[in-house]
Amino acid sequence: PQSPTRPQPSRIDTMAAPRPHENPFAAELMATAKAIATPGKGILAADESSGTIGKRFAQINVENVQENRRAYREMLFTTEGLGNFISGCILFEETLFDVARDGNTKLVDLLTKQGIIPGIKVDKGVQPLPGTAGETVTQGIDDLGKRCAKYYEAGARFAKWRAVLNINDSSGATPSPLSIKQNAETLARYASICQANGLVPIVEPEVLMDGTHSIETAQLITEKVIAACYKELSDHNVMLEGTLLKPNMVRNGEAAPADKKATPAQIAAATVQCLQRTGPPAVP
Repeated sequence: PQSPTRPQPSRIDTMAAPRPHENPFAAELMATAKAIATPGKGILAADESSGTIGKRFAQINVENVQENRRAYREMLFTTEGLGNFISGCILFEETLFDVARDGNTKLVDLLTKQGIIPGIKVDKGVQPLPGTAGETVTQGIDDLGKRCAKYYEAGARFAKWRAVLNINDSSGATPSPLSIKQNAETLARYASICQANGLVPIVEPEVLMDGTHSIETAQLITEKVIAACYKELSDHNVMLEGTLLKPNMVRNGEAAPADKKATPAQIAAATVQCLQRTGPPAVP
């Protein structure tokens, strides 16, 4: 008897299929992420808190007051040709709403005039994660939606949130499953809220270089952490084309013995392989 014909799967038009993450900012989010990732350009981190910048000012005997902080940032943002090398600039909240010396020009307008996209640090630092041996989780989710809407209105188009994970041994016990899960979920929630308010989220799960671990341990843990983050981003319906990843370099612990010290070439190879294994191609 004639064998039955195998049914052919129907073609799915991925451009027309409904997507749960679609929102009015979708096109803008993708364009912003692509622009920030322009080859040959980088991101300027000017998001020092008032306390951090105060320590730097102290080294050159400059008083840590708002006027000096404004003058320092204005000097950076008016550097001739800055936009030829910088695609985006992360700001501290004070700077996002500050104006230049003339009393009228917004500091963010100095950036956009050079073709630089303004961004904003939105996390509120780390707090101890109960039930762990000194591990942490990043705070700031509670009022994030309202803050993101305010930041977008002020001119910001991307955001940054840093999660911190530690390798305290070489057995795989740290970071703990709880730490990985909590930080991945928080990063995904942050990313979802940002995109709902028009901001491209920079996802930053940083595995610290503190410790005595080998580069092999660092790669194993970093791959596990990044994979967990993308699982949560998928579960939260985050549009990956409108996100950016800021990973750590894969390297041995800072206090590793001499026989565990990796060369720059080994660090580069391990980092690239880690990203090849875990980074979705949809991410710019």
